Amino acid sequence: MDERLVPPFPSPEPRVAAVFGLSPQAAVRLARWSAWGAPLLVALLAGVLRFWQLGSPHAVIFDETYYAKDAWSLLHHGYEATWPDKANDQILADPQRIPLSDRGSYVVHPPVGKWIIALGEGLFGLHPFGWRFMTALLGTLSVLMLCRIGRRLFRSTALGCLAGALMAVDGLHFVMSRAALLDLVVMFWVLAAFGCLLVDRDRTRARLAAGLPRRETESGPGTGDVLTDAFVGDRAGLGWRPWRLLAGLCLGLGVATKWNGLYVLAAFGILTVLWDMGSRRTAGAARPFLSALRKDALPAFVSLPIVALGTYVASWSGWFATSGGYFRDWADKQGAAGPWGWLPGPLRSLWHYEHEVYEFHVNLTSGHTYQSNPWSWLVLGRPVSYFYESPKAGEDGCTDQAKGCAREVLALGTPLLWWAGCLALLYVLYRWFFRRDWRAGAILCGVAAGYLPWFMYQERTIFLFYAVVFVPFVCLALAMAAGALAGPPGSSDRRRTVGVAAAGVVGLLIVWNFIYFWPIYTGQTIPMDEWRHRMWFDTWI
Repeated sequence: MDERLVPPFPSPEPRVAAVFGLSPQAAVRLARWSAWGAPLLVALLAGVLRFWQLGSPHAVIFDETYYAKDAWSLLHHGYEATWPDKANDQILADPQRIPLSDRGSYVVHPPVGKWIIALGEGLFGLHPFGWRFMTALLGTLSVLMLCRIGRRLFRSTALGCLAGALMAVDGLHFVMSRAALLDLVVMFWVLAAFGCLLVDRDRTRARLAAGLPRRETESGPGTGDVLTDAFVGDRAGLGWRPWRLLAGLCLGLGVATKWNGLYVLAAFGILTVLWDMGSRRTAGAARPFLSALRKDALPAFVSLPIVALGTYVASWSGWFATSGGYFRDWADKQGAAGPWGWLPGPLRSLWHYEHEVYEFHVNLTSGHTYQSNPWSWLVLGRPVSYFYESPKAGEDGCTDQAKGCAREVLALGTPLLWWAGCLALLYVLYRWFFRRDWRAGAILCGVAAGYLPWFMYQERTIFLFYAVVFVPFVCLALAMAAGALAGPPGSSDRRRTVGVAAAGVVGLLIVWNFIYFWPIYTGQTIPMDEWRHRMWFDTWI
């Protein structure tokens, strides 16, 4: 098999055997265990952090006031229904008496994220632990996925686990994992789709490599070096690609959670075709762009946009299957007039609903205390406060007799991680632009798809926590930069020792920074002076 098409995972057995004094067989077993065992340990740590006192604060924080209640409504009606003005207080005081009507409510986001939140409420009830359970679970699973994705991307279990561990201690990802909001759900599906496309890339390149001829040697035909072949590169079909179909399903679920998943769908669609073009060029295609356009573009369109569209429409099944949803009977009232009158009424009603939602989003310009410009996101210019109280002495564990205390949940990324991430992204940009490193391009694609579209909405009300969608790719960039700092395996022992030590120091500082901000990530009661010490900038208040 041509290693230019499918680079192998490096074999760690000799190093493991040398370091731990193991037999070769034991070293092989340990290496195989670490491929899954190490990511699982990182995910276990992330899960313990995220599920610890998940029901605290016992309150409806920030936009949970919409999604927790909409999720409960979906669970019981199949569509989002209306609630009275003081429903939050009633739910927290007596969750057994739910003041929910059956009249449809106007909502501005698709239902998948709320259906996922509803799973936790169905298991544990309508209270904070119940409506935060699934986001905590998805946050934990996303750490596991990132470890495995990083391992495949870098061909290194250590770097993969480093990327996952960094995300485990990122404050923004952590806070979003402990709140019933939609953006972490979008992040989960985006990351899952990226992982599926990586697997698809490896498998299709392996299929191309297997079809290439080999040079004949004295040992017999087909035992020498692999040769490129214009016929294979230009005309070979890549066959059934279930992982790309699964990526289309994941991207459809992301779009069916929030519409910003559309930008990721477009970016990943271009990315996978470019990967196919690169595979065909390596296999010997004379015209790789035309070959990929002719042989791969249409299957990619079917696998991604078409599957995603079908997934999106299917996500409205509860709205279709019932009659009480908002705008559900719009087409019936309008009749069959107009050029689209031949379409079934429910589809026309859904199209009208979506058009109204689009108009809402593009005209959402009302000011908000915590809104921010995307230019400030990477440096954490304006985080979002989800919850804040000022307990007096003797309340909620407050012991500061003079100045009282503060209790806050602040959606703030771990500062040292994000600021180091800015430098890592510059390195990744260098690797992509000057070295044509496909891994750097993949990371930049994930960041760009989740970040750059927001610059088109300078007048719109947008928030820093939207950035959680590209947090995994920032962590991958940091892991890639750490690998470069440590040096390649062939580097001198001194070079690798210094590099690993430097990367370790940065990692430990990031962990310390996460611990330092832990009280304002989890809503702990702390003296007012300690809270002020953590407000490093006036824009964080």
